[in-house]
Formats: sequence, structure tokens, C-alpha cells
Amino acid sequence: MSGPSHHERRLSFGAAASQYDRFRPTYSREAVRWLSEGAAREVREVADIGAGTGALTRVLIERGLAVTAIDPDENMLDQLLAGTPRAVGVVGRAEALPLAEGSVDAITVGQAWHWFEPEAAAREFTRVLRPGGVIGLLWNDRDDREPWLAQLRTIVEGEDWVRHTKTDALAQIGAVLPGVELNRFAHVVAMSPEAVVGLVGTFSFVRLRDDADEICAAVGELLRAHPDTRGKATIEVPYLTTVYRAPRP
Repeated sequence: MSGPSHHERRLSFGAAASQYDRFRPTYSREAVRWLSEGAAREVREVADIGAGTGALTRVLIERGLAVTAIDPDENMLDQLLAGTPRAVGVVGRAEALPLAEGSVDAITVGQAWHWFEPEAAAREFTRVLRPGGVIGLLWNDRDDREPWLAQLRTIVEGEDWVRHTKTDALAQIGAVLPGVELNRFAHVVAMSPEAVVGLVGTFSFVRLRDDADEICAAVGELLRAHPDTRGKATIEVPYLTTVYRAPRP
């Protein structure tokens, strides 16, 4: 069965904003710290591009930063602001940012760079970033060296699962953001079995398929049967937060 197109997936998130906010994991605090240390200036004002419902925005605000969250989907921003009132939410696209030139110290992108047109987004990021600032692209990758996650992958495998473990990712990003550096940070997210199934239901390459309910049911059966997850009220889900940072000279 063929899956949904890239275009269909890119436009699909607002319809599942509440589920996205409830089930998507947070980011490694150490990863965000390392990202900030790539700046040659004090980081105070940040633009979080493709912010979605605010998983990364909230980590930035916890660090005491002033965050403008930008997303093209009003439904996602409404969900973000309902749970993160200290953020400023603005509707906009990465390729045409509604920000003044040299207006922020850092730009972050959590789990969204692959939805952008890279060259146009990189130009806009450079335009609004102050000299000495830093651009950070982050992805939460499920660490499927864990046996039950390896089996889960075989059930729900889709394009996003391995997108940013490819060996050419650094070169592709470096082509439009010179000087990019790569680092990875392990962290664990505690989830109930129901939340793991809910998380799978937010994957665009699952949610838009005709057999999405069957896929989610198969994940639930895996969690009930696998010796590492069977009978557990809380499951520790291992992640690797992959970070690409590109400082502006």
C-alpha cells in the first residue's frame, strides 16, 4: 500500500493538534544547552520556526529565553499558546519569516526542517539572525537499538523514521548552512502504553493511511506481548536528540 504524499503530510498536522501536543516527546535539555553554546553572543531572543504545539518552545522558555513561535498552521499555534502562554505566537512560513532583519539571537527548528525549502529557509534564517547568533536544527530519533522499539519500527516504518540518521544529512544541511556541526544526546521519555500508541497515531505517515487504526492496534498488541513492555504501566522510551548547529560569524 502506498503512503500519503509529502505534500499531504506537510499540511496535515493542524487537524491533530491536541493529540500532537499530548503525545509528542520533549527534547533533551543538554541538546538545547549545546545548541546555545554555539552562539558567539548572549542568547536572549529566539525564533522557534515550525514550532508546532511547542515541545521545543517550552524547553527554550525554561531556560529563561524570550521565544517567538512561528508556524504556518493556526490550529497548532492555538494549541501552543494555550499550554505555553509566555510564548509569542506568529503565523508564518520559514521561507518568508514575519521578522525584522537582525531581530533574534538564535533560530531553532524542532522536527520540521524537512518540511521547508532549504535554500529559501536558510536565506531567511540568515537575514533575521544577529551577527554571532546560531541556528539549531533538532530531531528526536527513537533509539531502536532497544529490542521492542526495533519491532515497533517494523510495524510503523515510514520515511521519517530514518530520515536524519542518513550519512548524507550533515552534508545536505551544510550545503545551505555553512559551518554546521553535529551532536547527539541520549534521553528517556516515560510514557504509558496508551501514550505510545497515541504517539504512533500522530506520525503523518501513519495517520493519513487507510489502515492507520490497524497499525495502532498492532502497536498496542506488541506492547502487551513483548517481555520488555508487557504489564508495565510506564514504559521508558529511549531517544537520541540529534542537533545540527550553524553559527553566524
